[in-house]
Amino acid sequence: MITIYGIKNCDTVKKARKWLEQNNVEYRFHDFREDGMGDVPLPQWLREFGWEQVLNRRSTSWRALSDAQKSEMDNASAESLASETPTLIKRPVMTKGDDTLFGFKADSYASFVK
Repeated sequence: MITIYGIKNCDTVKKARKWLEQNNVEYRFHDFREDGMGDVPLPQWLREFGWEQVLNRRSTSWRALSDAQKSEMDNASAESLASETPTLIKRPVMTKGDDTLFGFKADSYASFVK
C-alpha cells in the first residue's frame, strides 16, 4: 500500500495526490496536522536519508529557525523540531513497503508506483 505524508493544503501535495488519482493509483493520505506525528516513520527516514534530505531547507519553517539551530542541525535535533513543526519536512513523502520518495516529480512517481 502506498502512503502519502504531507499537509493537505500544500500545493506540491495537491499535485502529487492529483497525479496519483489521475493514474488510478490507490493510496492512503496521512496529514501531519490532522492525523498527528505518532504514526509517521520520521526516525526511520532520518536514519536512512539524513536530515539534509528529510527537511525542506527552502521552507518558511526552516527560515524561521535561529542561525544556531540551523548550524547545529543533526538527526536528533531534526527529529525533535520536525515532530513539533512538521512543516519542516520536505513534502510530500511517499512510501511503498520499504521504499521512500521525497518531493514530487511525475517521472519519479511513475517509476515508484510500478
